[in-house]
Amino acid sequence: MRWAPFFHFYQPADQQSDILEAVAAQSYRPLLKGFQKHKQMRLTLNITGALLELFDKYQYRDLIDILRELGKEGRIEFTSSSKYHAILPFLDKKEIARQIQINDETNHFFLGSAYSPRGFFPPEMAYDSKLDAVLEGLGFDWIILDEIACGGEVGKVDYTKRYAIKGKKLGVYFRERRLSNLIMSSVVRSRETLINAMQNDLRSNRFVITAMDGETFGHHRPGLEKMLFDVFEAPECEFIRISDIKKYYKKIIEVSPTASTWASSEQDIKRRIQFISWADPENIIHQWQKEFTELVLREVQSMDKQNLQYAQIRMQMDKALSSDHFFWACAKPWWSVEMIELGAYLLLSAIRQIPGISREKLVQATVYYEKIISTAFEWQRTRKIWQMMRDQGEAVRIPFKERTLEKGGTEKGVYYAFIQMMKRLEREARKRREYEQAILWRDAIYKLQHKHDVYDTINVIDLLRTKIPHDEVEALIKKYKKQYQKIRGGQPEQRG
Repeated sequence: MRWAPFFHFYQPADQQSDILEAVAAQSYRPLLKGFQKHKQMRLTLNITGALLELFDKYQYRDLIDILRELGKEGRIEFTSSSKYHAILPFLDKKEIARQIQINDETNHFFLGSAYSPRGFFPPEMAYDSKLDAVLEGLGFDWIILDEIACGGEVGKVDYTKRYAIKGKKLGVYFRERRLSNLIMSSVVRSRETLINAMQNDLRSNRFVITAMDGETFGHHRPGLEKMLFDVFEAPECEFIRISDIKKYYKKIIEVSPTASTWASSEQDIKRRIQFISWADPENIIHQWQKEFTELVLREVQSMDKQNLQYAQIRMQMDKALSSDHFFWACAKPWWSVEMIELGAYLLLSAIRQIPGISREKLVQATVYYEKIISTAFEWQRTRKIWQMMRDQGEAVRIPFKERTLEKGGTEKGVYYAFIQMMKRLEREARKRREYEQAILWRDAIYKLQHKHDVYDTINVIDLLRTKIPHDEVEALIKKYKKQYQKIRGGQPEQRG
């Protein structure tokens, strides 16, 4: 089996120095040194120009040197992206091209000839069809998307074949959601358990693409990078870069990908709210952020490019297009008044600096800023945020017990079968002194028995399948897994 791992490195352009220091020490440096050490490793990596500038600003230049070295050796291939992590479907084609071009200029400056991207990673894997012509025009060979973009459902990708955008020369590679989630959520924390989770794939002539945030390893999940390095040495896997896949798999299927992100669920797509974490139709702050951004962007785009202030104002506008202040206003469940205010302030500051801007536009911008900030504080003060988070949790709750035991008949046997299998695995984990796994099974049993099972239960069921992979269990899981997939996003943490 061939495995093409993909990692995404990103921090906001105005990230606090202490947070960057922690992420660099816990994640970036251990990962990059591990990539250096494991000579057989091949991978694809996206790092934004904004993060490279932060490395330079805070003197993490050793990280830039390692990236450049690995790129020159061909062990890492870099993809392009948007410099400040903008959600590209929200922009027009001209602006999309700009955000990509300024990213590539920055990355070329720091990485030199090691940076020669053939592929493209859209932030959050946020895709709609307007990206196709832009990426093809900029000369990219392929784009990476979540597997849910292949038909709007999980499980439709044939990983023995390649895909291309219908009517375009642009290829498209889909990350596998299940395996990426098992790793990101830390359900598998050893080489043995990961190889067990992949055992069906190992026996096939297929490829695997996993894709996840680099910060998952060591920062969000302490110690998980050690499992990754153990896997690098697994003889069962041949590690390749995404661009290498075409050497081994020749047949191409044309597709028209579905508008989506790597956090979208099937229900999100059916309800046409696949960008909900950044554009929730029920969230008035998101609506004001959108209108405020469009107002300021129009004024900046109409500026005289020869004006001495243009470069500074344009850079501030670019930073304000970041996804972060939209994401942290979603309240399902992510929330940060500080990040909301920073985004609004960047917009207000940019428009105030535009020479000759009308008083009417300044007043309009100030009103947007005040409405966004005052509403954010009101939601926090009145505990509306807490209610929104609670309502979201209730909306996605599907108690397994209700669908089996309480349904009666033969379904009762399904419920007891799962409980008994989990109890057995808990006992076995205790005997092996794998106490984290024992706790996982114990907690899963409790959630099923008390109807507290929500999104994390699919991970438990997936893991159970790898532990007891016989036909009877597969049949039971298949019966119930479909509904979980419809509501569950492609990231371990729920985003909307």
